[in-house]
Amino acid sequence: MVHSICQNVNLVNMIGVIVAFVATCLCMKYGKDKLPTDRGKEFAHDGQAAKGKPQGAGLYFVLVFIVSGLLFAQFDLQNVLYLLVIGLSMITGFLDDAATMPWGRVKKGLLDLVLAIMIAAIYIYYNGSSIKFRILGDYTLTVPYIVMGILIVAVVWCSINVTNCADGVDGLSGTLSIITMATIYELYKMDATEGNVGYFVVLFIVCLIAYLWFNATPSVLMMGDAGSRAMGMMIAVAVIRTGSLFAYAVVAIVLILDGGLGLLKVSLIKAFKIHILKNIRTPLHDQVRKNMGWSNTHCVFRFAIIQLIINIVYIYLIGLF
Repeated sequence: MVHSICQNVNLVNMIGVIVAFVATCLCMKYGKDKLPTDRGKEFAHDGQAAKGKPQGAGLYFVLVFIVSGLLFAQFDLQNVLYLLVIGLSMITGFLDDAATMPWGRVKKGLLDLVLAIMIAAIYIYYNGSSIKFRILGDYTLTVPYIVMGILIVAVVWCSINVTNCADGVDGLSGTLSIITMATIYELYKMDATEGNVGYFVVLFIVCLIAYLWFNATPSVLMMGDAGSRAMGMMIAVAVIRTGSLFAYAVVAIVLILDGGLGLLKVSLIKAFKIHILKNIRTPLHDQVRKNMGWSNTHCVFRFAIIQLIINIVYIYLIGLF
């Protein structure tokens, strides 16, 4: 009886994956003309090349992901709440994509903070405040709720913003995010907790793969903030659900360095008048393209290879202990 139920669940999940992929492809193909167009990025290398292309395609693949999750995953209120917040992050991003004037950093930062607090509240309510450490073995540390909340907010805010900043080369942020989420899925499997949580990760990966079919160089449309902010939120939720918050610093290190160094550089200048990395363009994908002569394809493949090597070594070392 139990075996039969499991088989039925697996069949439904498989159908969900196929439906999510096909639905995303159809949305991209037939809905791209209904999206707002890119305004061009004044200071980004090749920023004007994207001007006029449909952007905000994240609206489609995130909506497909959410609907597929609700239809084909087993009901779990905690996961439904996460889907709601991911949907909100997509909506705020899409409104920015469609706005005549781009939203300011303060407005977007405050919205990110509110969404991050919502994720922290949901996670702590359902899971408590224990953090796993995977260093030469598995260890668990229980911290005060306020500390756990601050750590979760930091991971969510960081993930949203570095993923958003890394979205400047066709296929780059999507490819890196797929590698990161696939690694997180492997962490679920190692803990034998892949179940419902892992299925949502797989659904998001599938929707991203369908999007990349249209976004690979040269792209015909872009995810915009609607996609990059929701994608960063999804990565954060996925890694937080493993209980290993600090694993984010490893499994998404290329995204963090690519998008995060620019945030750090600008923040230090504005807050403390401290100038660092004067001779390095940020995001790093602009540095390697403008100063090192990498093509867009080189950038995507080489950044992806670096992240793959790091994550493979990380998973291997965890398996040893």
